[in-house]
Amino acid sequence: MIPIAKPLIGEEEKAAVLEVLGSGQLAQGRRVREFEERFAAWVGARYAVAVSSGTTALHVALLAHGVGPGDEVITTPFSFIASANCIVYAGATPRFADIEPEHYTIDPAAIEAQITPRTRAILPVHLFGQPCDMDAIAAIAERHGLAIIEDACQAHGAQLNGRPMGSWGTACYSFYPTKNMTTGEGGMITTDDPALAERMRMIREHGMRQRYVHETLGYNFRMTDMQAAIGLVQLRRVDGWNEQRRRNAALLTALLADAADVETPKVRPGALHVFHQYTVAVESRDRVIAALTERGIGYGIYYPIPIHRQQVYQERGYSDALPAAEAASARVLSLPVHPVLTEADVKAVADAVIAATREPVLT
Repeated sequence: MIPIAKPLIGEEEKAAVLEVLGSGQLAQGRRVREFEERFAAWVGARYAVAVSSGTTALHVALLAHGVGPGDEVITTPFSFIASANCIVYAGATPRFADIEPEHYTIDPAAIEAQITPRTRAILPVHLFGQPCDMDAIAAIAERHGLAIIEDACQAHGAQLNGRPMGSWGTACYSFYPTKNMTTGEGGMITTDDPALAERMRMIREHGMRQRYVHETLGYNFRMTDMQAAIGLVQLRRVDGWNEQRRRNAALLTALLADAADVETPKVRPGALHVFHQYTVAVESRDRVIAALTERGIGYGIYYPIPIHRQQVYQERGYSDALPAAEAASARVLSLPVHPVLTEADVKAVADAVIAATREPVLT
């Protein structure tokens, strides 16, 4: 079996967790603070705030920016639903801007059309590890006085023109098991704004700066020291893992170059893609899935239904046509690219795709 994803947990991570368990300090403590400091330095941000998940990272970031009822936040319809749900959690309204068909990320030209007097922020998603066109998005945000909250939950280590994701505003990361690095669960928010960092720390811990003195409404969104201990080990390894992902992606692209009916990923000029997912577009998706399944190869469809077409958003009155996102949902297929794969594994994946796309279509 070649899985679509494989968390990399080794003896060093296990030993780090056992050390925390032996210390007796399990909740948010010394290792969380160290993880925050090292992650901030890795991203190139002044501050990092550890939380319980990527979802809570987005939620806290929005609240810290003062987003609330009556406000609107522009985001993409082509992402995991948490990107939009967190806007709703904050009491605000998502407005969806269509995607760039080549890169699957939010189209800056479509953002402009969604801006209203109620718009407070833009929430771009660096989908699959591919950076959004952040220079264009930053120019729009500056022109209209909007905050930028980057959803970098799939983009640990990604860069654009040498600039790390997370350096255009507030950024949110996920450490879910399938991500490029993991803490089992967990998330991180980065920022250069000290006041914003302080608000985020308060929100994640019941609105407290001083113990049992609650200055604002907050939540229990803390990270444990066990999670942080895993994260500290993983952080030392993620750059190497990302490089292996890029090598696997390059080999897949080369092997699939002549495959009929397959569009391989296009990397944005100047981007350092970290290939959280290697996503192709294929018309004969069902045939390819059947071939992969027969050969014991995992796959994923990220995402089969755009957010604005999900029932929960249809019931909220979303009815706009967003053709690029809808077309992508009908054709995308993610193939294994994770760093555990051998060259033989990558070739087996490519062989299955090629065999399926060469089969005649029965009419």
